[in-house]
Amino acid sequence: MRVLFLSPYLAQEPLGVMYLSGALKKAGHETKMIFVPDKDLDEKFRAFDPDVVAYSFTTGIHTAALGLNARIKALKPSVVSICGGPHVTVVPEFIHEEGIDAICRGDGEYAITAFVNTLEQGGDLTKIPSIWFKDATGFVHKNEPGPLESDLEAFGFCDRSLVYDAADFYRSSERKVIKTDRGCPMNCSFCFHHAWKKKVYKVTNNEYVRRRSVSHVIEEALQIKAEYPLSFVHFLDDIFNINNKWLEEFAERWPVEVGIPFDAILMANMVTEKHIQLLKKAGCIYARIAFEAANDHMRNAIMKKNTTRQQLVRAAGFIKKYGIRLGSLNMLGGPGTSIEDDIETIELNIECGVDHPLASLLQPYPMTDINDMTKEMGLATDTWEEFPTLFNRTTSISLPNRHYFENLHKWFPVVVRFPSLLPVARRAIKSKLMSKPYLIMYMLWSEWLVTEQNMLYNKAQNKHGFKTLPPVDFTQRVIVKGFIRLFTAIFGKRSTKIGLKMALNDERVMNHMDE
Repeated sequence: MRVLFLSPYLAQEPLGVMYLSGALKKAGHETKMIFVPDKDLDEKFRAFDPDVVAYSFTTGIHTAALGLNARIKALKPSVVSICGGPHVTVVPEFIHEEGIDAICRGDGEYAITAFVNTLEQGGDLTKIPSIWFKDATGFVHKNEPGPLESDLEAFGFCDRSLVYDAADFYRSSERKVIKTDRGCPMNCSFCFHHAWKKKVYKVTNNEYVRRRSVSHVIEEALQIKAEYPLSFVHFLDDIFNINNKWLEEFAERWPVEVGIPFDAILMANMVTEKHIQLLKKAGCIYARIAFEAANDHMRNAIMKKNTTRQQLVRAAGFIKKYGIRLGSLNMLGGPGTSIEDDIETIELNIECGVDHPLASLLQPYPMTDINDMTKEMGLATDTWEEFPTLFNRTTSISLPNRHYFENLHKWFPVVVRFPSLLPVARRAIKSKLMSKPYLIMYMLWSEWLVTEQNMLYNKAQNKHGFKTLPPVDFTQRVIVKGFIRLFTAIFGKRSTKIGLKMALNDERVMNHMDE
């Protein structure tokens, strides 16, 4: 059968659907990806003539997916639609929306393959694990999630051709994404992992947290290197330093067998100096740790990070000691927080000498503990239909003086690097009228941070030339990507299609994967 994946353009390759495509192709099916907006969508759809159309999305994008599906159903009413990803896994009631035929909850390789196989054979679609199916009468058949695959290597490598054939800028970018694991042992209240682990799959950490062998990861990297441009790897693991023995083997083999620089995310309460020595040896040039909040109550009682301030400072110190670029992940506007609490987080970043501070505005995603907390605390949240598509622009929590937090978010990375501006920022965040100028400042400074990051990449790859000069890189980035974001932010969603059309001519729009 022919399965069409539809997705908006994302800041990196969508690994989830690439794994699904690999599973479907192994089962003998044909797959294709179309990114939207696409002025030739109707023609491409008719040419491929799919039997199944599949979507994967987060909360906030789900309403756009409904509109897109309505358009697809108008082109071919008989096409079967199936949705997966974070939103439908925790809000399975989404299946009751008009035009949605099925949803997949949780990992989908086995489920979507069984679904398409059964559809092709004319079998019973109502009893497939992980699948909720709406029959011709409108009745929804609900099935519990199937067991988690303990051996991630059984899935093979993800089907990169699905995405790279659909969008050349993903293919031509020399920075590729690899994920070595699935699951996370932490119980952070704002993250989907604890919801999936405890409420969807109802399993222990031993069952939920799985990792591929070093050999399998290296084999994938070498395959990518042989088939596509590759000079830098972004490891998407939630915690790269989760296993000492694995990290030791990786540090011995990666620089010898692959020899490509990379970046990774580390968990501060697991970081040892030896970890950073190993990462340096392996070729890590940029490491991020999750500060989230400096206030102990907010970080541990509310966000459930189980991390001390001392651990954060110590981990940051090790990263700086070994000459690795230090990035931080921070969360502003949590329930019950104050502006002073979030300013304290800025001060912690300053104390640690963070090179690349990244901040988000906390969002109470469905089924997370933080969502329950906002309800218990009487902080009304927006409906899922009004949920923001970007977690780093606005907050959906009804905080007093909400714009203070949204403005502080825009000042955050600037003040961390220029602490003397903190008194200015304290006064400036009170102005609603200045929100757009602050957004412009934020975007420009974010682009400079990426330019600094690229300086490290170029040095690690021994790249030279006019285009690698920092002023040139920054200017080009602002002209292309910065202008597009600015244009979209000021003139609204109608400009998005124009912006994307311009952006897709330059692969550098993909380089900043955190913004």
